[in-house]
Amino acid sequence: MATTTFLSSLMTVVSFVTFLGIVAWAYSKKRKRAFDDAANAPFALPDDVDSVQTNGERGGRAS
Repeated sequence: MATTTFLSSLMTVVSFVTFLGIVAWAYSKKRKRAFDDAANAPFALPDDVDSVQTNGERGGRAS
């Protein structure tokens, strides 16, 4: 019984620390630009996409 309680408590602490790590990563200043770019990607015009991607990276049919 004590082993089960200990392992349960340990998993709770590990999960909480993992959650805090993910939150810290998501709100870090180093990631802000990447997340802002990803947030604005659906609103990019086709001309904006061409400036980011090279011709070989575009999918679809060849013209």
